Amino acid sequence: MASDSPIASRKVVVHLRATGDAPILKQAKFKIAGTDRFSKVIDFLCRQLHRETLFVYVNSAFSPSPDELVNDLYDNFGFDGKLVVNYACSMAWG
Repeated sequence: MASDSPIASRKVVVHLRATGDAPILKQAKFKIAGTDRFSKVIDFLCRQLHRETLFVYVNSAFSPSPDELVNDLYDNFGFDGKLVVNYACSMAWG
């Protein structure tokens, strides 16, 4: 039996919040596969905002490695059923 576990195949709600002078997105919430890497969130934001670089933080606290799995970030730092991701055009937090 080679079936994926429900936790591995679940979707995670990501809530994007603009910080500082960053433009606000029309759609601030979206779902992403939990097995995707955080770099996919960063790439999505860069495409939507037409920028090559952005500063991205989880819970206004830290910038995770692009190699982190979205599931792992959600399990450790998600609340209210979503993972809050702040983004800024310039460094906002250390």
